[in-house]
Amino acid sequence: EDLHAVLNEYFKEEGDGGNPVQDLFIVGFTDYNKALNTELHDNLVLADMADGGLFNMADPVNSVSVGSDLFEERYARFVKDLAKRYDDVNANMDGGALQQLFLWRGALNLKPTINKDEICANLLALRDFTSFDKLECNKQIVLRDLCQSQKEDVEAYMPGECATGDNNATIIIAVLCSIVGAGLLVLFVYTTYKRYQSYVRIRNAHEQLMEATLNESIMALRSLDYPLHLIYGSQFLKEGRLVRHEILRNSHKLTVLDSLEDVDAFVAAGKQIVFFSHQWTAFSLPDPSNRQYDAMCVAVKELAKQNGWDESLKDVFVWVDFSCIPQSNPSTQKLAIRSLAAYASSATWFVIVAPDTEHADLKDTCDLGTYQRRMWCRAEQVCHSMRNGTEGMFLAVGKGSGDLKRVRNDFFLESLHVFHGDLTCCRLEHKGSSACDRQSLVVPLLGLYGELYRAAKEGIEGGNDEALHSVKTFLREIESHQEEIFPKTFQRVMWRKNKRVVEEVLLFGDLIELMKARIDGGGAYVTDTKYDGTESTKSSYVRHGATDFIRHGVTHGVSNIKVETAVGELNDFKDT
Repeated sequence: EDLHAVLNEYFKEEGDGGNPVQDLFIVGFTDYNKALNTELHDNLVLADMADGGLFNMADPVNSVSVGSDLFEERYARFVKDLAKRYDDVNANMDGGALQQLFLWRGALNLKPTINKDEICANLLALRDFTSFDKLECNKQIVLRDLCQSQKEDVEAYMPGECATGDNNATIIIAVLCSIVGAGLLVLFVYTTYKRYQSYVRIRNAHEQLMEATLNESIMALRSLDYPLHLIYGSQFLKEGRLVRHEILRNSHKLTVLDSLEDVDAFVAAGKQIVFFSHQWTAFSLPDPSNRQYDAMCVAVKELAKQNGWDESLKDVFVWVDFSCIPQSNPSTQKLAIRSLAAYASSATWFVIVAPDTEHADLKDTCDLGTYQRRMWCRAEQVCHSMRNGTEGMFLAVGKGSGDLKRVRNDFFLESLHVFHGDLTCCRLEHKGSSACDRQSLVVPLLGLYGELYRAAKEGIEGGNDEALHSVKTFLREIESHQEEIFPKTFQRVMWRKNKRVVEEVLLFGDLIELMKARIDGGGAYVTDTKYDGTESTKSSYVRHGATDFIRHGVTHGVSNIKVETAVGELNDFKDT
């Protein structure tokens, strides 16, 4: 009760008579506080998970979950370590725990004023023998001296003491154990409350992070982190090979579109964007044998023939990674890779280039099977097909015109399982990297799913079921395999301090359900006031008719743009 009274007085609010500077009067306070701070914050809450802690400062969503076996194990260790530290503090104080309690009562001016003998006598009267022993009261008082006034209490504590007086040591031990146990119980309650407060803050931070991720995924559909670079179709055929981005840039052979509004205006003016998706067949070069380049050239010509485009290819533009993404500057390269989903979904035509080709370094055969196993290749397909359907998707596997074939309507089914694809970073077990490429795809794919889900919802409510048949086909496949297509977590292998660590990392978590709830509640998209165009909540999804999908027909804003090309400027993309 004395310890309880001390703690009640110590934690009393200033408005209730508490003293905000009373710490200065408590002997040993800094040692107790340092012990608590070290074990609670440094060694548990704020310690890295790999070092035995709970909280991941770099990525809060990856912290140890409350209630998990790992949490209970580490919390039990914390209680044990804190108790030892407190015992060490008491042992270093003159007079031990009893002297500390007496000093604290005096510093806090607790009434009634009692000395150490009276503290021990009160414990004995309350039959709080554990606290009596914990405070080592048998060293403070002589039990036989209390036999006259508290005989029953003394006999209850140490039978026969009033007759023989031989059990003082046992009494002291019992009382000391009791007081320490009571003190630990109070501290446990206090630290549990503090832990609860900390995790409320963590939970709120997690909810804010989820909300920010939803907003980022929505805005990612309406902006480019790095401009879209394209090559004139005729220029692409003249080069004779895949040319490095920097060479084309420095020779002014690239057309640059700075925003998705520019891309919409570009396509609306009748320009054709052909996106080539392929796998590299060497570690340092994309296509040393030129087999893929030859297939790309055939594909461009065949698309022009099938669609009646001008033979000069003046309205045809090509996107291919080696030529359109920076290769020398890692920073700008990362920005372009972050925009890869927008590039793929913005293209009017998507060609998978996968002729049988020997890998120059591995000597393995690269074909459609190896292409389809690559995560980034799957991601490019999904980003295009989820906004455009599969009508504009083709497969080029050879150099003949007959080798360009339209993909099957169900071709997207395997591609949807993006996160089951292979990644180089995972193969290397993320050595020298703090993140996995899987995590970089969460935002764009979440945004595309939200747009797809909203398209189906608005189509159903507006009576456009037939026009959005392809949209609902995608959604049915996703709903049937949601856990596989949008995994909540994944197993990441990393190396820390020369140790191989396997950890479960949050990927989509509850983001898909949160996106559905936001759309169903009518608050799907944030408003962008940067442009004067329509808000995305009012954008049209169907681009050209019932057989088309979502992308080209969505207007992001009014565009008055100038596009740099190899021969000058395109001011409005309109030909006369």
